Amino acid sequence: LYGTFGDYDYHEKFATRLAVHYTKSTEDKQSQPGTDGIENSQIRLTDGSVIFTPDLFALGTTVDRVRYEMASVDGGIKCKGFSLEAEYYWGWLSDFRGTNTAGIADIDDDGFQVQTSAMIVPRVVQGYAGRSEIRGVFANASETRAGVSWYVVKKRGLRFNTEWLHLIRCPVGYTAVPYPVGGNGDVYHVNFEMNF
Repeated sequence: LYGTFGDYDYHEKFATRLAVHYTKSTEDKQSQPGTDGIENSQIRLTDGSVIFTPDLFALGTTVDRVRYEMASVDGGIKCKGFSLEAEYYWGWLSDFRGTNTAGIADIDDDGFQVQTSAMIVPRVVQGYAGRSEIRGVFANASETRAGVSWYVVKKRGLRFNTEWLHLIRCPVGYTAVPYPVGGNGDVYHVNFEMNF
């Protein structure tokens, strides 16, 4: 149900998923979150830099538009409270437009994530661990995580979660997540989540 991580539903028989995704978008610096386009994603390099930052590639260079493409394949298996899910992705930035952008070569990166979990107490307590890596032209980054979720009222949409993360050159960050762009080291956090 919902294509979520983990086997909260406690499948009696093996449940599997295999999917392929592709997205393509032409982005411009005027439609970045925090300015005019709250629904858009920020386009970042693997070192966490926003692609539209002036002088990012060289003094006097400013990217105004870029083509963003991403393809991924993911799969998972679940049974009796246990799960294993994995994803591999490829990302490309090309067709740079703006001041002095003629010499910018296409940029590509790739990465993966793997997560395993077990319902320690069915529909009540779940333990999980995961790993992800991004490999790119500008930096390589990784994240290792482990946590425990407590479904307070035995409902998927209400949980108390405690988690440990170990970050190396984190390429993303935002006020809604517990880590900063470029973060290194350990992060411990606790949250209460409600989905409705």
